[in-house]
Amino acid sequence: MTRPPSGPTGRKLGQKVKRKSKLKASSRRWIERHLNDPYVQQAKQEGYRSRAVYKLLEIDEKHKILDKARRIIDLGAAPGGWSQISAQVTDSTDEDPKVVAIDFLEMDGLAGVKFLQMDFLDDAAPQALKDALGGAPDVVLSDMAAPTTGHQRTDHLRTMHLCEVAAHFAIEVLTPGGHFLAKTFQGGTENDLLTLLKQNFKSVIHIKPPSSRAESVEMFVLAKGFKGRSTPDSAAHG
Repeated sequence: MTRPPSGPTGRKLGQKVKRKSKLKASSRRWIERHLNDPYVQQAKQEGYRSRAVYKLLEIDEKHKILDKARRIIDLGAAPGGWSQISAQVTDSTDEDPKVVAIDFLEMDGLAGVKFLQMDFLDDAAPQALKDALGGAPDVVLSDMAAPTTGHQRTDHLRTMHLCEVAAHFAIEVLTPGGHFLAKTFQGGTENDLLTLLKQNFKSVIHIKPPSSRAESVEMFVLAKGFKGRSTPDSAAHG
């Protein structure tokens, strides 16, 4: 599998956006950072849709969550970087798709990926995902984040809500032994969510991969080894 970049990848770094442009200073700084980001350059060279692929690759490098994955669901998929990796590791094809992605934003088609353009919080979304995949996933990925308001506490709570809904969905659909990876924000995963994950998975950790920008407040929560859903029979004999 493709591995994360180990350093600058060819194009000269240190590029500046001309101050005569009509951009705000904050926008100019963002563009300069983007232009000079080695992960952005590497993604372009390797044909990936976003630098976010390297976050997933770095996490998988250490924690092996994609090993032997047969089906994957990708929540908040646009522009499609994680779906690209998912299609690679599952050998997914249009004739035999093993990856289903969802986002309320548009996303260009990807070979081997069924894409649903709808809000994951829509009541119909969970069943639509299950129907599209046609079998239980081994991995549920979520790179969802709520649109930012500029108010840090509000943004944190809204993204944590998405993370919690994604966790409940993962518990509902995963195969035993499966894994759940979701974006969260520094400031901590809420205690109720951590308790839920620890009850249902063998291990739960927080990760900030190297390709996640140092100034970013994003982190990821990884829940490995889904214990499986209890059945009425097992509950009665428990």
